Amino acid sequence: MQDDISDLPHSALTKKILQSCFEVMNTLGCGFLESVYKNALIIALVDKGLSVHTDKGFEVIFKHRKIGLFVPDVIVENSVIVELKCCEHLLAEHQAQLINYLAVTNVHVGLLVNFGKRRLEYKRTHRHPAHPAACDPAYPVLPWDKTVGRAYEATL
Repeated sequence: MQDDISDLPHSALTKKILQSCFEVMNTLGCGFLESVYKNALIIALVDKGLSVHTDKGFEVIFKHRKIGLFVPDVIVENSVIVELKCCEHLLAEHQAQLINYLAVTNVHVGLLVNFGKRRLEYKRTHRHPAHPAACDPAYPVLPWDKTVGRAYEATL
C-alpha cells in the first residue's frame, strides 16, 4: 500500500513551493545562475502569500563552540528549507547538506531543487529524530548582517 503524500509533514506547503519552482522553471528555462532562480522563486512564493526568509543566518555549534555560519537559500513559513542547485544531477552530498541543515536548524522539512537541467529535479526530505546531525544545534543570528559574518570569521 502506497503512503498518501498528503500525510507527509507540511505537504500542502511543499506543494505550493514546488508549484512555484515549476512556474519559475517553465518561465525561465535552464541555463541561469542559481541566484537568478532564487530571486524568481522568492517573487513566486511571495505572490502566493507565503512568508519567505533568505537572510536568516545560523551559527553552527560544536562542543559548545561556534564553528561556522550558514544561511539556507530559502526558508518558507519557518517550516521548510529550500536548497537550490544548478547542476547536472543532484548528488548524495547535496542531500546530506540539506539533512544537516534540517538537523541543526530544527526545521523538519526540506526541498532540494535543481534548476540545472531542462526538467526540474527535486527531492523532498524530512528530519528524522533518530538521526541527529554530527554537531550541536545551530542558533539564528538575527538580524543578519554581512559584517557579523566577516567579524565572526576573523575570530576563528
